[in-house]
Amino acid sequence: MSKAMVGWMLVFVLGWAWGDRRDPSNGGASARLHALFERAWEFELREDPLLATSFGDLRYNDRLPSVGLEDQHRRARAIQGFLKELAAIPPEELSARDRMNREIFARWMGDRLEGYRYHDYFFPITNREGFHVRFPELPDHVPLQNVRQYEDYIHRLAAFKTYAEQHIELLRAGLKSGYTLPKVVLRGFESILRPQLVDQAEDSLLYQPFRAFPPTIPEADRARLREAGRRAIMESVVPGYREFLEFMVREYIPAARTGIAVAEIPRGSDYYRFLVRHYTTLDITPEEVHRIGLQEVARIRREMERVMRKTGFQGSFQEFIRFLRTDSRFYVDRPEQLLKEAAWILKRMDGQLPRLFGKLPRLPYGIREIPAYIAPKTTTAYYSPGSPDGRRAGYYYLNTYNLSSRPLYELEALSFHEAVPGHHLQIALQQELEDVPKFRKIAQFTVMVEGWALYAERLGLEAGFYQDPYSDFGRLSFEMWRALRLVVDTGIHAMGWSRQQAIETMAANSALTLANITNEVDRYIAWPGQALAYKMGELKIRQLRAWAEKELGERFDLRRFHDVVLGSGAVPLDVLEANVRDFVKRLRPQGSAETEGSPSSSSSESATLE
Repeated sequence: MSKAMVGWMLVFVLGWAWGDRRDPSNGGASARLHALFERAWEFELREDPLLATSFGDLRYNDRLPSVGLEDQHRRARAIQGFLKELAAIPPEELSARDRMNREIFARWMGDRLEGYRYHDYFFPITNREGFHVRFPELPDHVPLQNVRQYEDYIHRLAAFKTYAEQHIELLRAGLKSGYTLPKVVLRGFESILRPQLVDQAEDSLLYQPFRAFPPTIPEADRARLREAGRRAIMESVVPGYREFLEFMVREYIPAARTGIAVAEIPRGSDYYRFLVRHYTTLDITPEEVHRIGLQEVARIRREMERVMRKTGFQGSFQEFIRFLRTDSRFYVDRPEQLLKEAAWILKRMDGQLPRLFGKLPRLPYGIREIPAYIAPKTTTAYYSPGSPDGRRAGYYYLNTYNLSSRPLYELEALSFHEAVPGHHLQIALQQELEDVPKFRKIAQFTVMVEGWALYAERLGLEAGFYQDPYSDFGRLSFEMWRALRLVVDTGIHAMGWSRQQAIETMAANSALTLANITNEVDRYIAWPGQALAYKMGELKIRQLRAWAEKELGERFDLRRFHDVVLGSGAVPLDVLEANVRDFVKRLRPQGSAETEGSPSSSSSESATLE
């Protein structure tokens, strides 16, 4: 999965997707629209100094975001103002390109405002995401090449205690109002925080920049900077983590809700219906999503049974799953073995990318281990985007904790999802978009980001991977995992499922290890709706591809289709469909009419795609 939503933070020019690159509208409406975009972008940079830093804008490089209750209300008022101003700009006076920009801006801002109205700011963390997880990675996300940048970094360390207290303020207010995380997913929460409670600054991950200075830092300044860093860690970072730990253990976790469904919080059922629409960008109900999930589970299960027989295994499906989870041939003994296997897979995929894409990103990517302090609580892997200014590569983070739960038969699908042709390729291309308003480079619509990454797993088939039937079964198990999310997430939050029922349903239908399944179910409990984006987005991309292939016949070009899908960044699914329609219209032979089975078919129909 992508780490983009937690806030550290998306190829053709828009003319490819929408035709005319010129703006034929009268100057007034277009000028007003782009002036609004610029003001909103400046607002984003001021409100999120970490975002500004990632874009190479160092005006706020010595600050952390301010996230207290009043900050939440102030931001909501500003967004409301932006939307009011947007509504006054007549869409009919804009070019097709700017109408798309207007629609994306309205959806992006509108969902943020609706989330605020449901008090989503009372959930600034989950059991595995949040400021407390991200902050120790700060040295990897900021420039540290001169004295001023080191001083800025120290200022941020010194601001951490206030930053932690603001998060406590939000969580405490949520407690008082009935908005809490479920208690069950917070078991062992303190294990994430205790590694940050060091007795001496040198033991902190945040001290790393002071161990080895770049040559651009004068020798005369190093002792002063090192001492200031020590002081900031021991006087701000450690006390901030200690205060947060004490609050969570003594106050929050004991009072957290005992149920698991988000429906249990005030207006929770309405909130979940909003989250379903938000994460899928579709006007669809939880019940419809659940039905689509059941259809996909049945389809994928049949395919898994066929691949299982190809291995020569003679037992039952459940016996085969137990065999995969326990046979030593599928596991490695050392973290570096897992990392090397992933690197080998991806280097081979790198060589296949020109067959699949006309445009590739300039930004490279690397592989790292997930930090030890979060590894037991987090997923099997994730992607961390590089910086839009090209100064920091993207990274595929692989979990090397508990290697007996990291099977090799999953590694091809996992690597294609997180790196290439999945998250790194899509997000790096979005960051490199030209001729678009700046907000378009960060407006993450999860259904597109995660839908593409799941689609990318399947692309491995077309690139010559999954030759081993065990690896192909691993691919199908990953696809089953995402189909099960449609069933389990809606089951938990809309249909009264228990945590154990969710775990058993996933265990019975996938080859995921029980450790991964438990972590995943707790993720869906703590982060309702997000897991629906993967399968719903992938189904739409596959549906659009099947339709384009049928419409264009021999004129269909897979590389050009992929360039169109990725050419506008992460967009809502209706915008993606419009882009593909335009692509097909321009390439369809003159005089030929659109055939039946348009890309606007229902999601339930798309769920039957093989």
